[in-house]
Amino acid sequence: MSQLFVRTLREDPADAEVPSHRWLVRAGYIRRAAPGIYTWLPLGLKVLRKVEGVVREEMDAMGAQEVLFPGLLPADPYKQTNRWVEYGDNLFRLTDRKNVEMLLGPTHEEMFTLLVKDLYSSYKDLPLVLYQIQTKYRDEARPRAGILRGREFVMKDSYSFDVDDAGLDVAYNRHREAYIRIFDRLGFDYAIVKAMSGPMGGSRSEEFLAVSENGEDTFVRSPGGYAANVEAVTVPVPDPVDYSQVPAPEVVDTPDVPTIDTLVAMANEVKPR
Repeated sequence: MSQLFVRTLREDPADAEVPSHRWLVRAGYIRRAAPGIYTWLPLGLKVLRKVEGVVREEMDAMGAQEVLFPGLLPADPYKQTNRWVEYGDNLFRLTDRKNVEMLLGPTHEEMFTLLVKDLYSSYKDLPLVLYQIQTKYRDEARPRAGILRGREFVMKDSYSFDVDDAGLDVAYNRHREAYIRIFDRLGFDYAIVKAMSGPMGGSRSEEFLAVSENGEDTFVRSPGGYAANVEAVTVPVPDPVDYSQVPAPEVVDTPDVPTIDTLVAMANEVKPR
């Protein structure tokens, strides 16, 4: 311990807004290099590698094969999918010395697809599941939650390639079961909730959310088992309302009504209850 490269802090870092960020910095697990960008110190790196090990074991156990893409990527595949534009200011764009446009990868769907297209030519090669544990880059507007939402972060992303919808369902459920084992092994209090598919689309989407007062998502759940991100909540269509007795609308001029309160007062004068 006397040789360990670590320094603990008595005071909270000025830019820390969530407890995990304060504790990781004060305990000597991470150190800020720039806003939203952190250096992993020996203690933090040991934890990070242990988490990666759990994820890797469960992905391998479900039959997925690990690859590793570069972080620096060509722009053309992302232009073809229009995500060069759709990502907006979150994308780190750059040019090389020959003025060729490139980017720092925010996610790698395009690259996975092109790799399989390059190496496989027959449906007989499928099904296939590939994954990676790799650094991603997104220019977050306000990265003030430590490693929870940084501009550089580690992501495990996995992709299945299947012949038909039945095969896709099998791959989806295998991933789901693997994620349950991962979250259970890591000891999280978590919820599996219905979610929006986002720009990538899709017929089904779920999120595994660790329950925390300091999270950035909000979800709802019921005793009956329904759970959804608030963005994906669906409710029953209400019974139709009979408007047949409602008076026809009237147009009333309101030239001297500067506020909502004066508008309400005038409306009550024109149409008293």
